[in-house]
Amino acid sequence: MITIKEEIAVPSPPERVWEVISDPSAVVSCIGGAELGASHEDGSFDGTLAIRFGGLRVKFAARVSLDLDEPEHEGRLTARGGDGQGATRFSAGATFRVVEGDTPGTSRVFCDGEIKLNGKLAKLIESGAGAVVSRMTKEFTDELVTLCAAPTEPVAEPSEPVAVASAEPLAATAAGRPRPAPARRTGLFARLRAWWAGRKSRRRGVPPNGAGGSASQSGEALGQGGRR
Repeated sequence: MITIKEEIAVPSPPERVWEVISDPSAVVSCIGGAELGASHEDGSFDGTLAIRFGGLRVKFAARVSLDLDEPEHEGRLTARGGDGQGATRFSAGATFRVVEGDTPGTSRVFCDGEIKLNGKLAKLIESGAGAVVSRMTKEFTDELVTLCAAPTEPVAEPSEPVAVASAEPLAATAAGRPRPAPARRTGLFARLRAWWAGRKSRRRGVPPNGAGGSASQSGEALGQGGRR
């Protein structure tokens, strides 16, 4: 039997470490020689792990189950499988939890587990398990620290406020009509409009009675407005 008891210090807050360590795909990416396979309806999934024991390289395949306690940041992993040659079978169980580190913004990960082996390679694997576990723990720690330190994707925010157009100018543009001129202050503009209306009336041959007077008054008003 192989016993695993590890404590890993991670310079990232517990929430971030738990986010990574509770994700099987993220954990597999931290373990050299490990691959994630198909998932099953009961929540379990397939996985493989290739391990080198001295000059011997053994590839194990397993069915893995993972139970998580989100509020407590704790989990339990169980696995059963064997090597590709059918020479060795194993069953494994491990618990892990993430707690606050000694300083704010840091974490500690505790992992306790056991692996039971049966078959031709059991003795060989058990004899070299100490060195293998130490090497794999160091590699896993380095990858976990790097992955936890990676920034999460920020939510994109618009760099400039979006201008909201009113419905009336848009409808006018869609119909092919020119947009109405923006409203302006009354006064000089009103006098200019009246003067221009008088000029158009005279060009069309409208009798000057009334219109001419308006035009004249408008012209005088324009002159007065201009002097102001």
